[in-house]
Amino acid sequence: MHEFSPTMPTRWSPQHVRRPGSGEAFSDESAWTLIADLLRAGHEIEVIILDKPPGKTGYVLKCDGYEGEKIYMKIMMGSGKVIGRSFHVSKRRDRVQ
Repeated sequence: MHEFSPTMPTRWSPQHVRRPGSGEAFSDESAWTLIADLLRAGHEIEVIILDKPPGKTGYVLKCDGYEGEKIYMKIMMGSGKVIGRSFHVSKRRDRVQ
């Protein structure tokens, strides 16, 4: 699930992210599949403290995207659900937002 509110902003735009290999755009479903596959594979996760909502824990995954792009994903837990906060191409090369 992903939802926007002023207290919990999101940048969830898989339709603007191209899949590695094929270059086709992600859908919401395939974005969640990628996140689940990365988690199952033991992909590196960065634990962060969110500004919004203040003090909550977020989990960041980064992976290679299409033709050298980097995909940035951020999720958090809320009300017993995983909430998608970010899914987009990273605009920064050395420090991903």
